[in-house]
Formats: sequence, C-alpha cells, structure tokens
Amino acid sequence: MRLVASAYYQDVALAVYVKVKALAARPEGCEARTATIAGYLGLSSASVERGLKQLYRPGPDGVVELRSKQRTLPGGRGQSARRWARPMPRTEAYVWLPVAASEDLTPRQLRVYALISYAQGRGIPVAEAELAASLHHHSGARAGQCLTVTAASAVVDAIEDAGWLTVHRRAGERGRHLYVAHDLPGLSLARPLGPENDGQDEVREAATSSPSDEGAGSQAGEGVLAYEESPRPDPHENGSGTFPPAVGDLHEVPREEVGPAADSTTGVVAGSGGGALRAGGHEPSPQTALDRRTGKVGQHRPRQAVASSQRTLPAWAHAVLEPVQQVVAQVSNTWVLRRIEREIATQLDLGMSADRLHHRLTARFAGFSPSEIRDPGRWLLGVALPRWGCGHVDCESGVMWSTGRSCDVCDEVKAANAARRERERLIADGRCPDHGHRLRPSGICPVCELDRDVYQHRRRPLTVSAAPAPRSAPDTLYATCGECQAKTHWSTEFQADGLCRTCRTDLARTSQAGPAPAPRVPAQIPAERCVGTVGAPCARPALPSRTVCARHRAQQLAEEAS
Repeated sequence: MRLVASAYYQDVALAVYVKVKALAARPEGCEARTATIAGYLGLSSASVERGLKQLYRPGPDGVVELRSKQRTLPGGRGQSARRWARPMPRTEAYVWLPVAASEDLTPRQLRVYALISYAQGRGIPVAEAELAASLHHHSGARAGQCLTVTAASAVVDAIEDAGWLTVHRRAGERGRHLYVAHDLPGLSLARPLGPENDGQDEVREAATSSPSDEGAGSQAGEGVLAYEESPRPDPHENGSGTFPPAVGDLHEVPREEVGPAADSTTGVVAGSGGGALRAGGHEPSPQTALDRRTGKVGQHRPRQAVASSQRTLPAWAHAVLEPVQQVVAQVSNTWVLRRIEREIATQLDLGMSADRLHHRLTARFAGFSPSEIRDPGRWLLGVALPRWGCGHVDCESGVMWSTGRSCDVCDEVKAANAARRERERLIADGRCPDHGHRLRPSGICPVCELDRDVYQHRRRPLTVSAAPAPRSAPDTLYATCGECQAKTHWSTEFQADGLCRTCRTDLARTSQAGPAPAPRVPAQIPAERCVGTVGAPCARPALPSRTVCARHRAQQLAEEAS
C-alpha cells in the first residue's frame, strides 16, 4: 500500500510496479525491456522509464521498491536488466490486484481501483471525497494538490464503464455509494441486494473470484504467468510449484473462521514487494462457492443498506406518517427512507408525541397539492417533518402545543420582521424609514432635521455672565496713603477708604466734632504696570495712585532733589 497511499509516487509508478512484480515471479525474474513493458501497459517508453526511475530511488522513508542488475553476455553483447521487487514484511499493509487491470486501466484509474479494492477487503466504507484526497497532481501549476471530488467521480465512472467496478448509488452506510471491485471486467453480481444479501457478500465473492484466462498474473497452477515475455511454460503448471504463499507465508483461512476483513482481492500485492504469486492453498470448488453464496455456512454478515423495494418502515413510523402515506409510497431511495425514520425517532426522543407529529403532517400536507410535490423525499425531510417555531420545545409553528396560546417569542420575532419589511418598503418608496415623511433635498425628512437641531442646541454650552471678581491685593504688602502719602500696610480698611490708620483716626475725630465732611472717594488702585522712564516700560506693578513702581518713583524724587 506504500505505492497506493503515498503522494510521493506518481500514478505510472504503480502500473509499472504491478507489471514488473508479476514478471519477477518467474525463477529467472523480470527480463522484459522497457519498450516491452510499455507495450503491455499501453504507455510510452518515457512514461515507463519515469516510473522505473522513481521506483529505483529511495522513497520518503528510505525504502527502495525495485532493484535491477545489468547483464552482459560473454561476447560483450548486453541484455536487458533483470528486475525484482523487495521482499515485504508480514506486518506491512498490502492489496492484491489483477495484472490485467494494469493493462486495461490508466495509471490513475488503477490507483483508484487499488484503493477501492483495499477498502473492500478491509470492510471500510469509502466516499468519493476520500478517494479525491488520495489522488494528487504531479505536474503543472497544481502539482502537489489533491484532485477535486468531481474529477475523482469522473475517474470512478471511467472504471465502472471499463467493467472493473460496480457502483451502487446511495446503497452503503450513511448514504455512501457501495463500490464492488471485480477481478475481471464485466463481472456482475449473482443476485440483487436485499435484507439477506446486503452487498457485503457480493463484494467479497467478487474479490475472491479469479478466472484463469486473464493473461499475465494468473494463479499458481493455471498456466503461464507472463506468456508474452517468455514462450516457455510456467514451472508451476499442474500444481508442482514449490513457492510458498505470497506475502510471507500467509496461509489461506476459510471464510467461516474469520470476519469480512480476512478476504482480499486476488492478484498482485501492490506497493509492498514479496512474491507475486496469488494466495496459496487450493481454490474452492464451484459447489463450495455456491454454498457460500447461499449463506448456509453461517458466516457473519454485518447490517448494510438494502434495496428500497424490500425496505419497510417500522409500524410506529407508519402510524406517524399516516396522513402522508401517498407521498411516502413514492419514495424509492433506501437512504431517504432511513433519514425519514431517523428524523421521526429523533423528534420522539426529544419528547414530541405521535399525535403532535400526526397533526403537523396533516396541516403541512393540506397546504400543498400532490402535483406541487415533485421530490417526495425532499418534501418530507425539508417541509413536512421539521418543527417550525422558536427554540422552545413546546412551540409548534408559533402556538404553544400544551396550552394553545400564541408564543410570545414568536410574536416578537413576527413584529420585528414586520417592522423590518415596513422599513424596507419606506426606503424603497423614498421616504424616511423612521417617520414616513418625504425626504428633503438634504436627504433627511423635516422631523429628523428638527430633531438634529434640537440635539445640537442641547449640546451647545450655556453662556452665563460672571460676577465681577473682587479686588485682588497687589503683589507688594505696602501701600501709599491717599491723604498723607505715607507708607502703610495693605488691609481691608485701606481697601475700603484708601487711608492709613492715622488719617483714618483723624477723619473719625473730625467727623464727630464738626459737620460731616464731603465723602472722600477712595483712592483707586490702578491695575496697570509701571510705565517706566524714557518710554521704556517696566514689568513691575505701579504704586497706588502712581503710574510708576517704587524704584522709578525713587529715581523721580532723586531728580527733583537735585
């Protein structure tokens, strides 16, 4: 299986390996030339040489699949190289392939055929997506990428058209296709699928059948192994061969003693080496094979899909589907019937009663005419059986099943959907979706424009006239009395009348002795700075009732004294 499963090896390497391994089973080994092998496989010599070159080199794990030895006659004339495959250990995975398949199928088809044969022998269900993941592009812009499912499906269809494969559509597990690989092109099944014949027996019997006239790669005792390369008869004719069974002395075990995984496809072991003979032991007689097909030996058969004509739903499912029996009778796909049965069982497990499903099917079927139901299975799974409503289990299409009241959650959803539809209608009509008015040239309706202006006005800060700030004290602690021009401390009384303490006392005595003098206007403390001298301004504050600071006032007094 290294050559089949590894993305390192090209498809042509598998076809070349199968043919070389079959020819190497002779005592003299494979002595065919490259052109001869290319003629057998229907390929070009360059393609065969490319496959041999890849098989001669170590793989990603360091394993070399083919070995060769150059030969020369005593006279100096060269002969074709002798090639043989590496021996295969017992623990390595393998698959038997008919040699005729490598000659009849293309390299890519042979790889798909090998994958299906291996899965068939192991009892593994295969999907087309898994086959596509095992096929890769080895050249071009998509080198290293996997094939698409569509491309893999086309390869499978080509193998089916060639007669090496039979595909039962939707007849496997979980609706998969059931693939049956044949040892001979055109091999058909002995009987149709059914409850007693679930398809697994046909898969295994087609795998174990081996005609004796398929050419190169026949079983031991059935004639030459590669009649075109060598005209001599095979030394194992008439059962006189002494070779052990292929794949490390694996003896044949009766099918009754092992499960379905013990059966394998007869032919060449692909991708692993070892002898190229078929399984050892004796081939069962036709009567024995007929007895096995009848199933009287007692081998185990796992449950698989059966034909829709013989597939019946259980009684409890029929009781639920009674209102739509006319539609159920038109379903002809087994996989769809299983899906319907599984859907009903799931809803019953969730707590829904059969009466509720019966009522649902009756109501749904009443809204359709039989001519409108073009796909019965799709209608049952997508329209009739699903529960409509919110996430509440008791909700049945917007009505609570236990109380008969309208579901509050569904009502809210309906209201939201109605509002959304109304909004979309207003927008399509060119109206405001919030108020329904016609839009102005500015793109908004009058109500929206008014709301915008009100909002902007509310966000505008209020302008309130501030109260006059109180008179602040100057930077200096001394002031000049407005009466005597003496220096005095700055105080609240001076701030009120502009007088020093002495002048204030004298004024108080005079006012008590005589008539009240005229009110004195308190000195105003200028808030300007010192004007300086000679037009040069000064940064210091001016003295009270003066336009200069203390320093410049001293300069003025000095000038006056001189």
